Amino acid sequence: MAACVIRRTLLSTVNKYNRKHAISVLNVDLNSRQTPNMTRLSCSLFNVQQKRLMSSRPEGKVLETVGVFEAPKQQGKYETGQLFLHSVFGYRGIVLFPWHARLYDRDVIPATESKPTEPPGAHRSKEVKGKTHTYYQVLIDTRDCPHISQRSQTEAVTFLANHDDSRALYAIPGLDYVSHEDILPYNSTDQVPIQHELFERFLQFNASKVPPFIPRDTLQAWQEKNHPWLELSDVHRETTENIRVTVIPFYMGMRWRYCIRLENMGEEVVQLRERHWRIFSLSGTLETVRGRGVVGREPVLSEEQPAFQYSSHVSLQAPSGHMWGSYRLERPNGTFFDVRIPPFSLESKKDDTPNGFLPGPFTSLA
Repeated sequence: MAACVIRRTLLSTVNKYNRKHAISVLNVDLNSRQTPNMTRLSCSLFNVQQKRLMSSRPEGKVLETVGVFEAPKQQGKYETGQLFLHSVFGYRGIVLFPWHARLYDRDVIPATESKPTEPPGAHRSKEVKGKTHTYYQVLIDTRDCPHISQRSQTEAVTFLANHDDSRALYAIPGLDYVSHEDILPYNSTDQVPIQHELFERFLQFNASKVPPFIPRDTLQAWQEKNHPWLELSDVHRETTENIRVTVIPFYMGMRWRYCIRLENMGEEVVQLRERHWRIFSLSGTLETVRGRGVVGREPVLSEEQPAFQYSSHVSLQAPSGHMWGSYRLERPNGTFFDVRIPPFSLESKKDDTPNGFLPGPFTSLA
């Protein structure tokens, strides 16, 4: 099955089986030509005592054992050191630490209210109540990065290189934010199950612990140093005509970074053609930005490859503001429709930058 099939059916299927008797064999076929640029997953359930997770390396065709599949957690959170497969993008990863964010989901309408009728692309000003949701800072296995590069940017998480200079940024390849429901957990006896330059700097093997990978002091020091730029506080989500858009904004000194995921929840193949942004600054300026595609691409969203994720940056002429907009997508028959980008706030954190806010012109990359 493709990754999207696992996301939508595996979790409900596994829950019907007793953990002691269910086995999930997942074949991570990195050589597959049927699902280019994305790890291909397949799964089957058997009434036996063990559960195995299989994977093939890019240089070989033979499957090898990676670890034992675990039942996903319906409650609680995953701990530092938890191994997992990403249920949408299919890569192998490991949890560094959790973030507790406020999720503002515009698809959730109280039972006493009806969903208002609006033209596509309209900016809905109705207040949405947030709820606490868990996300995770994770490392991506570098062996899988080439196979997801067309679906998700593996260098999308950026930081301030110098806390005294908010204009200098750097990126760490293979770092991501993952929602709790996108985690497919497994365990392994391999003492270095994930290939990443930071794995052994941040984590160490301890067979007496569960999971057996515990944080080193360097991980805590790195988290504390970069906390203002790493922190995930608000997540915004909205679905239009089966296309879900999720936005996560981050404060970066004199600018903001925003991570966006588009996901096709339906069966029809569509392609993103244009973007339309509205950027409001509290200085009173309203800017409109239009352009082809996003980050130089016009991704196709299908059942086999349902999602695309990217990051971009924006700077304002004031310490805070708002952004919203829409994407224009094309159907196979040549017709177009607009998908809303949920509105989100851009709030500065003056106490986190010694130089305070440095005003700059509007800049929106995608």
